[in-house]
Amino acid sequence: MSILRGQPSQQELFAWKGLCLLGALLLALPLWAQSTGAQPEAPAPSAKSKSDTAKPDTHAAKPGEIPPTEAAPIFQQLNAAMEQLVAKVSPAVVQIQVTGYGPLEDKSQANTALIVRQHAVGSGVIVDPSGYIITNAHVVANAQQIRVILPLPSIDSPFQLEPVGKNRVLDAKLIGFDTNIDLALLKVQGKDLPTLLLGTKRRVHQGQLVFAIGSPEGLQSTVTLGVVSAVGRQPDPDKPMVYIQTDAPINPGNSGGPLLDSEGFVVGINTFILSESGGSQGLGFAIPARVVSFVYDSLRKYGHVHRSVIGATAQTITPSLAKGLGLPRTYGVVVSDVRPGGPAEAAGLKIQDIVLAADDRPVRTLPVLTASMYLHPTDEVLKLDVLSGTEKKTLYVPVLEQKDQEDQLSGMGHETDLVPQLAILGLTVDSTIRKMVPDLRVPSGVIVVGRAADLIGPDTGLNAGDVIHALNGKPIDSVDTLRALLQQTKIGDSLALQIERGGQLSYVSFDLE
Repeated sequence: MSILRGQPSQQELFAWKGLCLLGALLLALPLWAQSTGAQPEAPAPSAKSKSDTAKPDTHAAKPGEIPPTEAAPIFQQLNAAMEQLVAKVSPAVVQIQVTGYGPLEDKSQANTALIVRQHAVGSGVIVDPSGYIITNAHVVANAQQIRVILPLPSIDSPFQLEPVGKNRVLDAKLIGFDTNIDLALLKVQGKDLPTLLLGTKRRVHQGQLVFAIGSPEGLQSTVTLGVVSAVGRQPDPDKPMVYIQTDAPINPGNSGGPLLDSEGFVVGINTFILSESGGSQGLGFAIPARVVSFVYDSLRKYGHVHRSVIGATAQTITPSLAKGLGLPRTYGVVVSDVRPGGPAEAAGLKIQDIVLAADDRPVRTLPVLTASMYLHPTDEVLKLDVLSGTEKKTLYVPVLEQKDQEDQLSGMGHETDLVPQLAILGLTVDSTIRKMVPDLRVPSGVIVVGRAADLIGPDTGLNAGDVIHALNGKPIDSVDTLRALLQQTKIGDSLALQIERGGQLSYVSFDLE
């Protein structure tokens, strides 16, 4: 890449960043010492003994060499503070290893994807001493097996390196996940595990020092340092999520790990990076702790996140959108869709209405409206102040609780729906199922309700919500048909299931055990 005249070189940028970071550290140090009670160690006596003379700590300087000098006390204090912080928080940051099935990327396959066995590594944070762990949903997507690797104690010398076999490895259970926010909750068997606190009441400021800990490229307990680049960054204006942006180096494998402040509070969960190379370019994004806490509480209590919906969608107003539609303002949130027959339509909400407030909270951005919907109780009407043309209106909209497909199916499976050869519970796709899953590509088959936990079956790669349409090329129209075809097979036979997942047809294959 060419450097335009007048722009700093890459080396100059790094040097300038280093100087700024050093200055910020020096300014932050007295505050850290005051809050933690840390005091600088007294310098060692300067008197020299015979042994000191016989075995000096530094070698004599040769001609032309500059002998090392003792670091200033403020740098010694800074170094000690950083070491103490890392030692304090690292034991609660785990590595997550996932084995599962996912689609093989192949641009030549327009409508059908090949499902292959995949391995993934991510990070997680222990948030409860009994073994609850927060991570990203994309880390555990399509997981068949999830293992948590607890960190080994930190070392001061390569000669203290512990063998890999001493790692404590725990099997983890997926309690629940939310793909929209990209968070998941795991549970391992344990007690008195080290934990980190979610800094839900911690104010995050631009320029604030932060640490990232995780397993980039599988390198467990890697620590990096940076600053908060932006407090509220919305990469996609039409999506409601807002992130903390940081320049602390984050790489693949850091996903699900914590972004920590200088006192060890989790201010965010590292989630993704923007990069042309695939590695860190100083553009990392973390889910704020307040959002993490809300999702954690919901997943732990319900296994999913409760959402209030009103049968309408909205998007961010841009100057071009405002000009094209003739809207009365060039900023804010505009209603883009109102579902026919839904509560929003019944209350009088219309497309192109501008939302001014929700439950008396001013709405200037899409994330604020989304947050208001999350916080609104499902048994109360939602108060909306809108600007309809040039007229201000107050509407009272009944609220519905959005149910995910897995939630709707979870209570429907019974022992009679068991398919033992595949260790799943399945339901025949009938008129009731088609109403629950209205966008099926093929209107018949067997929908997977869940895996049978008490059966040991083949590693099929099937997930709840998958619809089985064919077995080895033979159509499946009911659970009875699926069972009958499986009874004609024997152990060791290769099976290929055509399934529908997320509106896309694909194949999963395995050997019958």
